[in-house]
Amino acid sequence: MAMKKMMSVMSLMVMVALILAAVELPHMAEAVTCSPLSLSPCAGAISSSAPPSSLCCQRLKEQKPCLCGYLKNPSLRQYVNSPGAKKIASSCGVPLPRC
Repeated sequence: MAMKKMMSVMSLMVMVALILAAVELPHMAEAVTCSPLSLSPCAGAISSSAPPSSLCCQRLKEQKPCLCGYLKNPSLRQYVNSPGAKKIASSCGVPLPRC
């Protein structure tokens, strides 16, 4: 009888673990790798009056969680705060964060 109860408890624990894993998977899929180089499709639009490409906007939206880190990085801050970058962010519908 004790063995049967132990198996039931183990089965319940496995089911709970699977449910928790299933709930966490969508959050893991949303993880972003912060890479300023992934914004290279925006370079032309930043330095000219050309509108941003759809690829540029897509990448900017993907990198949105990283923008505060870029603003805090002394090497990147000047680019993220540039008038061209602000124009692209506005055109792509990505508000620059206040960090």
